[in-house]
Formats: sequence, C-alpha cells, structure tokens
Amino acid sequence: MTLHTVFTENAPGAIGPYSQAITAGHLVFVSGQLGMNPKTGELVGPSATDQAKQALTNLQHILTAAGSDLNHVVSVDVYLTDIREFQAVNAVYETFFSSHRPARVALEVSALPKSATVEIRCIAMRISA
Repeated sequence: MTLHTVFTENAPGAIGPYSQAITAGHLVFVSGQLGMNPKTGELVGPSATDQAKQALTNLQHILTAAGSDLNHVVSVDVYLTDIREFQAVNAVYETFFSSHRPARVALEVSALPKSATVEIRCIAMRISA
C-alpha cells in the first residue's frame, strides 16, 4: 500500500514534523487541527466555539484535498482544554455533522499547542482511491 502526503493552502501548514494528512489506500488520516487561520497561522480567537468552527473548516479543506468529505468521516477525536466547553463545541460540531454521525471521542487535555482550546482530528474514507 502506498502512502501519500496531503497538503492544501486552504488549511494551516503543520506546526511540527508531521503532515496535514496521509492517505493509505481508501483511508485518510487527518492530523489534529487547531482553530488557526490558514493565512496568518494564528488562532481565530480565544473562544472554544470560534476555534472549533475554524478547526472543522480546516479539517473539511484537508479532506477535500485528500479526495474525501465530511460525509465520509468514520471517526473523530475532539480534544478540549476545558470539558465545560463540551456543549458549546457540540453545537458547532453539529453544524458540520448534522445528519452523518461518525464515531467520536471527546477528551479534556491539560494543554494544546499554541494555547488553543480545541483540537480536532479524523479518519475518513476516500471517495475515490
């Protein structure tokens, strides 16, 4: 099986030694996305809801570049620095995943890169491999 690196300018570049995503056969493994503006590399704001919306938008752009979309997401991991933001982030999440409900985990973590409040990663199926 051949692995391919995915990159799009419509999402922030990796801030470490990793790729935005990797495709392996029919699967897409998207790295954790912060709520960063792809043009500036800065967080879009301090709120978990603003960061979640941007993180999911970044994830969506990476999926498109990989030949997939949100309707083909199999699993999502959501990392929050404050679990009390769970409901607020869920409200944003539901605007991206309204009818398709992938498997998901949401965890509180002590810290995230760039002092972000939310990080979201996923695994998806490619529409065509």
